[in-house]
Amino acid sequence: MSERSITTILSTLRSISIGRIGVLLLIASQALFADPAGAADEPATVIVADPYLEMRTGPGVGYPKFHVVDRGEAVAILKRRTDWFLVRSTEGREGWVDRAQLQLTLQPSGEPVEFTAPGLADFTNSRWEAGVLAGDFGGANILSVYGAYSLNPHVGIEVWGSQILGNFSNGWMASLNVIHETWPDWRISPFFTLGTGVIHTEPKSTIVQGEDRTDQVAHVGAGVRMYATQRFLLRAEYKSYVVFTSRDDNEEVEEWKVGFAFFF
Repeated sequence: MSERSITTILSTLRSISIGRIGVLLLIASQALFADPAGAADEPATVIVADPYLEMRTGPGVGYPKFHVVDRGEAVAILKRRTDWFLVRSTEGREGWVDRAQLQLTLQPSGEPVEFTAPGLADFTNSRWEAGVLAGDFGGANILSVYGAYSLNPHVGIEVWGSQILGNFSNGWMASLNVIHETWPDWRISPFFTLGTGVIHTEPKSTIVQGEDRTDQVAHVGAGVRMYATQRFLLRAEYKSYVVFTSRDDNEEVEEWKVGFAFFF
């Protein structure tokens, strides 16, 4: 995206209200929510070969175990989320099993089962993502955390929370973003983002104490997500903000951040 294009977008943002930007984001999200329809695949079936197979309520070791499938019973594999698989027992119970356990099962023919480690395809098709980034926000240090949900391989929604630490003031910022990836199947995948939110600034103590301020913000930006290994990725991005202040002139702030995230 050229510098002239960014300038044009920022000029447009100044002329419309934050409320309208939120409506535009909502409409775009709803229009792009559905994945392309496709025929459902028949779930694969495996036979428990170990004394038992433990099922959890969610895809992670932090979720409690709630059911055990005995040796010789069959389970159907419904879907995969990195190293975790959603399975269904013959009794109709559904739960999550990790890859290490599932690799000890057998195919109905008696052949061993093999599942590859999470890779680039899982990165492309993942639904959830969370990460931490740090960088520069208009000359101040910024530390951000975010959570994201992919509506489809190209479009996602992100929620951000940031702590801003400057020489003269500190603050925090919260925002909601829409992100678009043109080539999600690339190992290094560029993206564009548009969002809106709120920034709160608290001046540090001086002889004349300044007033705390809470303002609305909007931004456009671009960056890259790079698949690292297993379920981890690296992320770098640039955002150009417009701060809609209560004064006559709005403020423009540039932000650069890098960090890491994991997908699941």
